[in-house]
Amino acid sequence: MSEDNKTKDVHTEAHFPWASLFILVLGPFMAILDSSIVNVALPRMMSIFNVGTEDIQWVLTAYLLVSGVVVPVTGYLGDRFGYKRVYLITLVAFTLGSLLCAMAWSNSSLIIARILQALGGGMMVPISMAMLFRIVPRNRMGMAMGMWGIAATAAPAIGPTLGGYLVDAFSWRMVFTINLPVGLIAVFLSMLILEETDARSDLRFDIMGFILGSTACFCLLLALSKGQNWGWDSLVIVELLIASAFLSILFVTWELYFPQPMLDIRLLKNLVLTASLVATSVVTIGLFAGIFLIPIYAQNLMGLSPMETGLMMMPMAIMSGIMMPISGRLFDKIGAMPLGLVGLTIVAITTYQLHNISLESSFRWVQVVLTVRAVGLGMTMMPLTTAGLNTVPPALSGRASALNNLVRQVSASFGIAFLTYFMVSRQALHAAWMREGVSTLSLAAPQVMDKISYVVGGPKLAAALVNMNVQQQAMSKAISDDFIIATIIIIVSMPLMFFLSKGRVDRQRQYEMEKYTAEKSTS
Repeated sequence: MSEDNKTKDVHTEAHFPWASLFILVLGPFMAILDSSIVNVALPRMMSIFNVGTEDIQWVLTAYLLVSGVVVPVTGYLGDRFGYKRVYLITLVAFTLGSLLCAMAWSNSSLIIARILQALGGGMMVPISMAMLFRIVPRNRMGMAMGMWGIAATAAPAIGPTLGGYLVDAFSWRMVFTINLPVGLIAVFLSMLILEETDARSDLRFDIMGFILGSTACFCLLLALSKGQNWGWDSLVIVELLIASAFLSILFVTWELYFPQPMLDIRLLKNLVLTASLVATSVVTIGLFAGIFLIPIYAQNLMGLSPMETGLMMMPMAIMSGIMMPISGRLFDKIGAMPLGLVGLTIVAITTYQLHNISLESSFRWVQVVLTVRAVGLGMTMMPLTTAGLNTVPPALSGRASALNNLVRQVSASFGIAFLTYFMVSRQALHAAWMREGVSTLSLAAPQVMDKISYVVGGPKLAAALVNMNVQQQAMSKAISDDFIIATIIIIVSMPLMFFLSKGRVDRQRQYEMEKYTAEKSTS
């Protein structure tokens, strides 16, 4: 290596904003962790507030809806008022919302507090990502996003373990109180260390775009979160989906013609960014196949507690955290394509291995497969995102980050809704097939039922026990089918990796920078 290159590397290392990176990881980690840590406290809240499942689910749904609706406007707010100022406001809103959640005296007051919390948490993630692309050199962006990605992958897996411990050892209020010291530290450090970005007072607020985009997101996310409960063919869900599609078409049409759009749809002309967004959305579904299905299997079929389930998934979270900075450093050297191909291959193989899951599967086997799977996810997730956003000029990073996070939010909701629907339908089908095998018309059935009745103390209990066993076996097979579908989805995304080679990303970045400079000079 030449002396000039050595000097350049030392200079870059010395000026890498490690302190700012820590602050910009701390906020999103807290926000993403909160989306999963609350789940394990819901049964305790139900008994304390004396409400049913439908009422308590709005504690989760309200957070999901509001955090998704505010994402599109984050790019405008950051550009207009400065990203440090907006990041501070989101931290304060999230911390204050957490305090109000911990003080809640009823289910309704908790939902209102969660809405305030979601206003901060929903904007915090894209704002922090946009700030990274403004303060980190592009040749070190992989490392930065690798560290940032710990929040996106490790936090959802850590949440159940931490939440279970806090609820069992202390109180359900602790799942919110734990955010207070972290939030206050993040606010103080942000004020002290982060540097403000330029604010553009000339920007106009796209009111129509905000109304159309937010309403479309609200309808879609509400339909995806409530479709299984309310029925996918129910009138209200169908109306929500139709309204979301119609409003989305109006939103895209408006944004293409409005001179200062809230969510810049024109960015999708960048084929590398578009390929990155599509691949990210597909891989997000694959990620949630593990995070969503394994807790159902562990708690409903293995009989594990939420905390024990979290311990099963803890090595997966640790491995994801280890792999994120490693894959980020490799991304800076070799680009996203090799990492994506190898990572997705590992994810596809291990996801397919999970289709062998059954009532006889051991705790350790599931834990090992999930940990190996996390190696692939850690190699894949952040390079996919970074490759696309790396091609966008820094001045447009806020709009691109908002677009990226909106795609992730919708794809995560869609993935959970689709996997749930497929699991429930396949469980009903498998149960119907199995009941044929245990029909009372079978020659062996009377003898088997007599033996079971003798053991459990009556024919009614025997019938209930057989039915429960059938349902458990059916659910196990349905989860197995879900993992096969997830494997297919992951394999389908592999060809998109060839759009994300290092050479293609570098050429696209240069072209986008030249185009942006030319547009600025003529405006």
